[in-house]
Amino acid sequence: MKNPLLENTKLPQFNKIKPKHFRPAIINIINENKALLQQLLSQKEYTWNNFVLPFDIMQEHLNFVWNTIQHLNSVSNNLKIRKAYENCVQIITKYNLEIAQNDKYYHALNTIYKNQYCLKLNTTQKNIIHNKLLDFHLNGAHLSTRKKRLYIKLKEQLAFFENKFSNNIIDSSKNLSVYLNERQIKGIPKYALNSNGCYSAIKNGVNIWCFPLNEISYKILMTFADLRSVRKKVYIHYAAIASDLTINKKELDNSDIVVKILRIRKTISTLIGFKSYAEYSLATKMIDKTEKVINFLYDLIKYCLPTAKKEIDELKQFARENGILRIYSWDILYFKEKLSLKKFSISEDFIKSYFPVDNVLKGMFQIVKRLYNINIIEKNILSWHQTVRFFEIYDNKKKIIGQFYVDLYHREDKYPGAWVSECYSRHLSLNGNVQIPVAYLVCNFHPMVKNISFLNHQEIITLFHEFGHCLHHILTKMDFPYVSGLRNIPLDFSEFPSQFMEYWCWHLESMKLLINNNIKNSKSTNNFLQKLLEKRYYFSANDMLRQLRLSLIDFKIHMDFDLSKQNQLKTIISQVDKLTNLLPKSKYDRLLHKFSHIFAGEYAAGYYSYTWSEVLAADAFSKFEKYGIFNHNIGTLFLKNILEKGGSRNPIVLFKRFRHREPNINFLLLYNGIKNLKPK
Repeated sequence: MKNPLLENTKLPQFNKIKPKHFRPAIINIINENKALLQQLLSQKEYTWNNFVLPFDIMQEHLNFVWNTIQHLNSVSNNLKIRKAYENCVQIITKYNLEIAQNDKYYHALNTIYKNQYCLKLNTTQKNIIHNKLLDFHLNGAHLSTRKKRLYIKLKEQLAFFENKFSNNIIDSSKNLSVYLNERQIKGIPKYALNSNGCYSAIKNGVNIWCFPLNEISYKILMTFADLRSVRKKVYIHYAAIASDLTINKKELDNSDIVVKILRIRKTISTLIGFKSYAEYSLATKMIDKTEKVINFLYDLIKYCLPTAKKEIDELKQFARENGILRIYSWDILYFKEKLSLKKFSISEDFIKSYFPVDNVLKGMFQIVKRLYNINIIEKNILSWHQTVRFFEIYDNKKKIIGQFYVDLYHREDKYPGAWVSECYSRHLSLNGNVQIPVAYLVCNFHPMVKNISFLNHQEIITLFHEFGHCLHHILTKMDFPYVSGLRNIPLDFSEFPSQFMEYWCWHLESMKLLINNNIKNSKSTNNFLQKLLEKRYYFSANDMLRQLRLSLIDFKIHMDFDLSKQNQLKTIISQVDKLTNLLPKSKYDRLLHKFSHIFAGEYAAGYYSYTWSEVLAADAFSKFEKYGIFNHNIGTLFLKNILEKGGSRNPIVLFKRFRHREPNINFLLLYNGIKNLKPK
């Protein structure tokens, strides 16, 4: 059988790849890799050039094929693709664990590390080998044969349950709809009634509107539906997804899976020699001690609370003025929007009219052209869906640097959320040729209506965030695949370039570049932008407090989880909520059941990374704000010291090269409207 995944092509052949190709391709490459590894291990002496580099280059073919399969599972999650993917997960997990516990491979790396000065390894090469040896330790290379087998079994179980967690959310969401009559749709924008799978039908002589209950529809209904009873109904239905509240799909309840995942992680960390999974997780993070993370989060909560309480008091007062004496969870988004409209006189619907997707993309590309002297050009190629777009990045000498796909719109068979993942990583092949990096940028925005799409401000921020990840992957100058682009960067540093890009969404000069061309320079547009940017601090302390709540819950359940205790998760969440929740908590709240970042992603005991990275981002951007947000010299400094370096250096060293000092938390507080700053 011809297999397009095994053909030597510059980009994946999405028009040819079928689920039947997944397993044969993976098995074929793994067998080749095992044979080459045996050949490399049979050498009498080990060096960088005859062992480390050939092995890493060998792995790149497998990485490309597996990246392609993972990507298709994320953006085209039909039954055939899912089954083929799940089959491959087991094979890949087993292979990776075999490599991670290969005693001969570990011995070869150790030998090279001990001879690093004789072999004249540079700093990047030394760091690579040091981190590879750490990976071996974290994967149980030091364990007895019996414990190694147990570790492999646990990791295979973990991969299964993490995948099951994601699938339950997708399956529980499918065909889940809310039906509303003409009276119940009052307040909902017209654009929401004609897109995103929403439709109307005559039922028993009455016009009924059907809303598929995905993330987009949920936010629209909770923000705009005037009837409180409708918002409560939607809230309860959405909370039920993949939870014990699900009525007809108990097999899709993630309650037991959450506990199983935590048990397995606890067992793995104890087996390796750590007190908790939180401690195990920090072995590869920028912040290296559990108490440092806890103190960081508690510290920020303390500074956030006074401003957050003022915001809540204002919201409560506004609700009372509108006849609501007590706010519940299903009221918050609605009254936030209504109070925002009163204070700033611009609605989300009105904001969207200013920002067509094409203009936002062109403006975003113009911003990075000014900062980094790069040019971005769109190309037409075949992909996995007709709405996907493809771009190439060129330097100022018209030399191609990298490429990226952009998949912006929500579909039923697509994972929720937004992310960037790699297709190819930049590296030098053994013959010296450069493999240019290729990325996937994925969002879940409101689908196009009549081939036109508009973004609200939050969606623009999301796009800039993901584009920051994309640039971090593509603008790397690292030649070694292990530390290229997004590879082997501590998680609490990896969100820094993405959070950093968001700040250009809060300045008049940069936002003007994103506006619809027909109204870009009008007086009314300038007035609109001024009002939009005034919203910067609106409810920002509470938004930050929400992130801190999620981070603290994540970290504490992974730090304190005890196999012998009952109802421990509820206790931990309750303790955190007493500290961070300023409004009554709903009995329907099911936070953990859809918390994919920590139960199906890489953010377990690491969700705090978003906030720590934002400390770095706010501090870094303050330098641009001081000297000019389009200052090319400072842009070049950021490019050379942060974006190009990948995982080659200690992150704090890279940050200090750019900022010439340690990070300062006060810029994060200032950019969130919090005036009671931390003493310097």
